[in-house]
Amino acid sequence: MGVMNAIRPFVLLLGLWLGACAGAAGPDDRGASDPFCTAHEPVAWQPVAPSVWVWLPLAESDVAKDNAGHVAPTAVVIDGGEALVVDPGPSHRHGMRVRGSLHCQFGARVTWVINTHAHAETVLANSAFADLQASGRLRIGASHATREGMTSRCPDCLASLTRRIGESAMKDTRIVLPDVTLAPGMPLRVGQRILRVQAVEQGHTEGDLVIWDARHGVLLAGGLVYGQRIPELAQGQVDAWLAALDRLDALPVRELIGATWSRGHAGHPPPALASTRGYLQALRSGVLRAMDEGAMAQDGSAVPLPEYAAWAGYAERHGFNVLRAWRELEPVWMEQGGPAMPPAGSVQQPRR
Repeated sequence: MGVMNAIRPFVLLLGLWLGACAGAAGPDDRGASDPFCTAHEPVAWQPVAPSVWVWLPLAESDVAKDNAGHVAPTAVVIDGGEALVVDPGPSHRHGMRVRGSLHCQFGARVTWVINTHAHAETVLANSAFADLQASGRLRIGASHATREGMTSRCPDCLASLTRRIGESAMKDTRIVLPDVTLAPGMPLRVGQRILRVQAVEQGHTEGDLVIWDARHGVLLAGGLVYGQRIPELAQGQVDAWLAALDRLDALPVRELIGATWSRGHAGHPPPALASTRGYLQALRSGVLRAMDEGAMAQDGSAVPLPEYAAWAGYAERHGFNVLRAWRELEPVWMEQGGPAMPPAGSVQQPRR
């Protein structure tokens, strides 16, 4: 009995360790005998944190035929044979690859799909999960503003994306709307894991969803955080976006998945937070300076930001961002009688 009492704690610890390993299991061949899986196109999932994986684009770039619209990460949380998918991708085919890989590589069934914001390259892959949603085996969640944005813009976005990457890449893709409205504080359960809706921001779009895994310091920030790619202000607001970044920066984030994947190091926040803030602050300051100098919004050279010219999408989007920021900031400039100071924090230089 003395020996048994002595080894019992070690047996218990071993069992807990094995259970933890099982919860964070990676890709394997558990679906190898499934006829579906023998023809399945695998996905290059990368581990982010326990039970969290990401499928990254091959490069930080804009939508084009050669990337089939895959320009934003797709993230998954897997536990107890269940999976939650965040921003499933641009097309039915992309979504089917996600769905198939979770079954074949992880032995998991998708129970949640989350749309963080209403942009075509992140939400149109809802199409691949429509049958599961219709039968009640899966829920698709988003903010109220994202659902409204998808309702109003997705028909045009679907047509535009089809023109840009081709009908074959968009085959069978159709608009599938969320059926659950998510709000700050709501829990999202995946197996025994619980994530929490941290906030609904109005920076990148009208309703950017932020999901927080406090246990592992993983922040799923949707389109609020970019890497070496010019942020898109089509539905955004510069000051609201900067305020949102300040709130994200206050969290103890170790891993961040937004429009890029960025890791914190030695107590420092993920660098993509600073680089996204740096561009937006430089844009804000540049627009106010141009107003002070008597420039016109239509002048394409009024706000050059050469330090960001190497970022993907600079030629395509920076001029448009200037126009959007100009419209937002003109009342600020007129009220203050001159250029306003940027929000708290110094302008950050882009990472080289």
